[in-house]
Amino acid sequence: MLNRTLIRLKAVQLLYSYLLTRSEFRLLPPPEKMTRDNKVAYDLYIDFMLLILELSGFAVSASTHDPLAGITPNRKINGSKMAKSLAADDGVRDIINLGNSSVALFDSAIPALYKKIADSEILKEYSKIKSPDITDDIRLWVTIVRTIFAKNAELIAAARSMEDFTQTGYDRAIDMVVSTLENYSDSKNTLLSARRSLEQSLSKSYELYFDVFALMVELTREQERRLQANKEKYLPTPEDLNPNMRFVNNKFIAALEDNEQFRKFIEKDPVNWNADIYLIRELLDKITSSEFYAQYMDSPEEPDFAADCELWRQILKNIIVPSDAMADSLEARSVFWNDDLDIMATFVSKTIRQWAVAGNDSPGFLPMYKDQEDAEFGLRLFTDTVNNRELYRSYLDKYINTTQWDPDRLAFMDIVLVSTIISELLTFPQIPVPVTINEYLDIANRYSTPKSSQFINGIVASVIKELREEGKLLK
Repeated sequence: MLNRTLIRLKAVQLLYSYLLTRSEFRLLPPPEKMTRDNKVAYDLYIDFMLLILELSGFAVSASTHDPLAGITPNRKINGSKMAKSLAADDGVRDIINLGNSSVALFDSAIPALYKKIADSEILKEYSKIKSPDITDDIRLWVTIVRTIFAKNAELIAAARSMEDFTQTGYDRAIDMVVSTLENYSDSKNTLLSARRSLEQSLSKSYELYFDVFALMVELTREQERRLQANKEKYLPTPEDLNPNMRFVNNKFIAALEDNEQFRKFIEKDPVNWNADIYLIRELLDKITSSEFYAQYMDSPEEPDFAADCELWRQILKNIIVPSDAMADSLEARSVFWNDDLDIMATFVSKTIRQWAVAGNDSPGFLPMYKDQEDAEFGLRLFTDTVNNRELYRSYLDKYINTTQWDPDRLAFMDIVLVSTIISELLTFPQIPVPVTINEYLDIANRYSTPKSSQFINGIVASVIKELREEGKLLK
């Protein structure tokens, strides 16, 4: 029931939020008070961060001499996921490109330091992990910094060649490196939180599907309360005493209330529409003053089950969905329900039509997902886009027409959409290319700039051509 159009939208929304705010490593800013200790500490802090890259096989020193030349690389040290992420950080790359470090001072210490790490017990323990992730890498390097960097004689001797060296500054630099590495855990937790938010967002969409039906029941019960109140007026009219109960006795609503699946869902996830009495009253007033309500109530023939279903399809389409009060209520109830009502309403309407055809033998409700592939679609799309964001961004950078588009002023939503399109093209070979492109262009038209579709279409066309030439895209 949650079709891929909605799943794509939810994935893009969460990707936008996550990628906009994520930062694997947050390099500490220079200290406000540049005392001798603080200056030494910050300079060493930057050097040690680059030294981790140097030891991991990344060339970051301006020196023409490779300090690891002649040393057999240790595959457990070289090229870790953490080091790759650190090397990709914009702040780190700026420091490397501008040469704003004195890491070359430590070239003479690197061979002994590398050997110390290679022979360490912590690396032996790390080597036992079958498929280490970034969290394992961080734990390894935090221990290396605390136990080896902090006490290594060659490293300390090289640091002492710095002007104004202080042991306090050295110790403080060690703590700053550890803090920076450990803070990566926050980013890891942010990713897990974003994945959970995507799952929760999709779950809430399905909840809204049932809650719209619950709203229909509540509107019916409110009308019943109104009619009862009219009977109890001081001077009731004959119409008050003998009201038309056709709306209250609507057969579709009665079947809904008797449906076991509906009752179980409401019991599990109760929605209290009667707490929003102003919304209920406003919607009910619009219903009872509508032309189709009047025709339904005044029909000389008793409506059958199909006619009762059709009334609620009209109410849904003409009153509930367009209601500003309904939109405000949904926004207040859940941050995940922004833009959901239009899509969920189509599924509610489809369900009502199925019930109308089936008659009193209601066919039940649509499942949350059509199949297991759809159930996994959103998380796979989200995860692949995050994991390959740098590769997918490189395609965009490669094909952007800088005479027409300013790379520094691109809408971030467009960057996310291009990356997600490439991810879907490569990860889901069974989905036709035009389907993928059209789905995301629709999202761009709704959520990005007026020129976004043109920009995205041009970039993606070039990427598709390259992927096909390389044999990476076969559809």
